[in-house]
Amino acid sequence: MAETGASPLPSTTPARSPLFRAEQFVWLTARVLEQRLFAYHFLNGAADPVEAALDAYRNEDGGYGHALEPDLRGPVSQPLHTGHALRVLDAVGRCGGQRVERVCRYLTSVSTADGALPAIHPSQRGYPVAPFVPVVDDPPSELLATGPVVGLLHRNEVWHAWLFRATDFCWQAVESLEKSHPYEVEAAVAFLDSAPDRPRAEAAADRLGRLVREQRLAALDPDRLDAYPVASGYAPGEHHFPHDFAKSPDSLARAWFTDEEMARSLDFLAAEQQEDGGWPVRWRHWAPAPTLEARPMVTIEALRTLRAYGRFVG
Repeated sequence: MAETGASPLPSTTPARSPLFRAEQFVWLTARVLEQRLFAYHFLNGAADPVEAALDAYRNEDGGYGHALEPDLRGPVSQPLHTGHALRVLDAVGRCGGQRVERVCRYLTSVSTADGALPAIHPSQRGYPVAPFVPVVDDPPSELLATGPVVGLLHRNEVWHAWLFRATDFCWQAVESLEKSHPYEVEAAVAFLDSAPDRPRAEAAADRLGRLVREQRLAALDPDRLDAYPVASGYAPGEHHFPHDFAKSPDSLARAWFTDEEMARSLDFLAAEQQEDGGWPVRWRHWAPAPTLEARPMVTIEALRTLRAYGRFVG
């Protein structure tokens, strides 16, 4: 390799900040999209390059595919990919305009009879997919897919005909939850945090928080993880912590946990940074590429959560 003129860091260089270590990990391993997102969030990068990178995953139907969500491979648009795209657009302040109008047309085209979203559309059949993701011919509506999308659209004051029935579905699904699992609860929180009816959202969140504690869905003491059951179908050790439910202090889910519980959770999150600078993927690993692609996403989210709570990242 040609000389660049830059001197390598000496082997005695002390450990750098979490952000510095994560930056090296992102440049080493991340897709272009996550590199651009990292630059936007932590290096004063612009939004335009993030949008340009996201465009590579967009299809003519207005949805997103091409393994944007790494556990779903192949080119076809899927609700989970499209929800991921909306999170990216929201993160950079671009969740609106004609792009989102096209997204809503796609959401309408793949909705179930009750106007909500399936987790996996049958078009995924024939392409590689995580073994824990079922592909069925007539999938039901899922709060897991619908809640975060509806929440983000409300948060960005997007109004489209698709939203009315989908919002009704989310209210019914959230308010009727009796037994759940962490990812579904997190989807409910994503909806409630941005639902327009704030008193109703606060009441629903209060009930949901009691359910989370009663069913021990949140690991409140990272030093005693054996006291908290792992949900059926999850990977061994795939616990969820207070910071997973309340990703910022502004979330309704923050009220579910004491200051001490949240501090322990954030301490655990900070300590999870690995030697290579990235955070681990806690869900089931089924192929090398999805895990490699997901780790920078998890790393960016960890840094954003720590920063939202005022923790030092660098």
